[in-house]
Amino acid sequence: LGTRTPGGGYEGFEVDVATYVAGRLGVTGDAVEFTTIHPDDWERALRAGAVDLVFAGRSMTPELAERVTFAGPYYVAQQTILARAGDESIKNVRDLGGKRLCQVAGDRSAEHVTRDLGIDAILVPAGSHIECVGMLAQGRLDAVSADDLILAGAEATAGDTDLMIVNAPFTEERYGVALKKGDVRGCAAVNRALTEMYQSGAAKTMIDQRFGSPGLSAATATAPRFEGCA
Repeated sequence: LGTRTPGGGYEGFEVDVATYVAGRLGVTGDAVEFTTIHPDDWERALRAGAVDLVFAGRSMTPELAERVTFAGPYYVAQQTILARAGDESIKNVRDLGGKRLCQVAGDRSAEHVTRDLGIDAILVPAGSHIECVGMLAQGRLDAVSADDLILAGAEATAGDTDLMIVNAPFTEERYGVALKKGDVRGCAAVNRALTEMYQSGAAKTMIDQRFGSPGLSAATATAPRFEGCA
């Protein structure tokens, strides 16, 4: 979704989307400034005016919508499963019972499987999704659950591994662009840019370039249904 480059820049799908949106708002080239923010600090940075827009895989939850204004979503992610290719024992989320499932620090997906869905998977801790993919390829666990783009990105980063995305999503996560609470005008402008991004085919191009995985069934033909600005 987004990472630092060796030269100190940024690249990734969310960087592509943010650059596209900024361009449609009349801000291009070096005038677009990206900032690294800790996941716990993005709301404070937005309120303080340190950033204008947040593209960071933020789900448009009712709780967050009370504190920020959301545009979008710019992508509707589906939580799904990554397993070893040829593992016929995992066809959907219910098959994770008794399986070793990676639990990434700070990510709720594995907790959602075990606590919310009541599936008795065996949680194996890891520091990142890329670490999970390596452990999966080595046979140290049986599955990784996360949003589809995260899994596709981690799989691509891991290189030539014999893994597959199990195309059996079990939740949706609507990624929104966060703006300062009450910025309805800015929200409407971002929504117009996102609509154009999908209608022009730019969204599909970005996703195909960043996440060219045969198991990824991303819906990129039409713009997601927007929530409305408030």
